[in-house]
Amino acid sequence: MSLSSSVPARTLTTIAGSEIGIPDPDRLVHLQFRRFAGCPVCSLHLRSFVLRRDEIAAAGIHEVVVFHSSAAELRAQTAAVPLDLIADPGRALYREFGVESGYRALLDPRAWPAIVRGVVRELGAIRRHEKPPPPSSPEGGRLGLPADFLIAPDGAVLVAKRGAHADDQWSVDELLAHAAHVTRASR
Repeated sequence: MSLSSSVPARTLTTIAGSEIGIPDPDRLVHLQFRRFAGCPVCSLHLRSFVLRRDEIAAAGIHEVVVFHSSAAELRAQTAAVPLDLIADPGRALYREFGVESGYRALLDPRAWPAIVRGVVRELGAIRRHEKPPPPSSPEGGRLGLPADFLIAPDGAVLVAKRGAHADDQWSVDELLAHAAHVTRASR
């Protein structure tokens, strides 16, 4: 999926059983591709989005997060995440959007600080019995790369980023800046 691409209309089912339309006719969609359920870097990243979800929604953005794990594994690992989470264990959406995997996900030194922060935070949550330990052999492996797509109500891909390593994704501030730029440009 490139910037000149348009996302065909589809309905996705969240791990909670809700159906959501992509594109969303009323707002932008931030389609995030994460790694596996229980990924410490992904958990750290999603926490920042959860903490600012009201601000994101006020900017007219619908968060949709895709993992290459099963719905059962996602429910076990993300029970406290109040976002629309999509299970894609067959990686159909990953292939469609050109989201890759590779050793660089973990071997790139730029990812290491987030890996350490994420592992430390997850260990604390596990010790406090707030969540189960991550799977020892995650579905789809550990080498997935993140990606972000901002999709217009008409399905146009407005901005895209395919990560070069496990922590190479948009921050909330970057997402809000992209949305503001798109909104200003459409006036």
